[in-house]
Amino acid sequence: MADETSSGRADHHARAAAHLATGSLAQKRRLAAAMRGVIARLVRSDAPEDELRQAADALERYSERLASHPRLTTYEGFAETSPSGDSTAFFDKSPLIGLSNPLAPPIAIEVTGDQTCRGTATFGDAYEGPPGCVHGGFVAAAFDEVLGFAQSLSGQPGFTGTLTVVYRKPTPLQTELRFDARVDRVEGRKVFAHCTLHAGDTLCAEADGIFISADKARFEALMAERDRREAERRGG
Repeated sequence: MADETSSGRADHHARAAAHLATGSLAQKRRLAAAMRGVIARLVRSDAPEDELRQAADALERYSERLASHPRLTTYEGFAETSPSGDSTAFFDKSPLIGLSNPLAPPIAIEVTGDQTCRGTATFGDAYEGPPGCVHGGFVAAAFDEVLGFAQSLSGQPGFTGTLTVVYRKPTPLQTELRFDARVDRVEGRKVFAHCTLHAGDTLCAEADGIFISADKARFEALMAERDRREAERRGG
């Protein structure tokens, strides 16, 4: 059972997930959810050609309309948990847990103890590898995200150094999956973490990650480089 401290962290993370979910952000999350639904249904759809053409025309028009708006030049939080060093940071654009990113399943993560967490997700047809099963690459990416969240509980922000995945059983689509992760130990700059993936009582896979802590200057340098590339794309 999570203690009072970890329960507080979990509540804080839940509040972070709902951060500023009003106005344009709320509508961005709504649009991302709708796009997620389109992606999920499109891959298995046998809709008639004319209907698909109309939908593609409409989406192409809206893509051009979005392109006419200014791009965000500042971001809140990080796109993944491991570099943040804070499990309550804001990750709305993450490709795995971001509510504003239509590519994300999304995975919901909560703190379950001092240095443990649980992620839950259901992967639809768009993530299929073997028939009826989640592609192993997406399983690995999900492990990286949940392990990164767990290592952030150590308070030492860092990057994935190594990720080792052992696949035990095929991971089913359209099934709620459970990722349970923990920090095993910290050795200097290295944070060692372990995670299991279950579908019900079935162990589908497990993973070990070694994360390398980095100082604030390293993250600031990466953000400065990102801003420089963005300015070049805008012609600034």
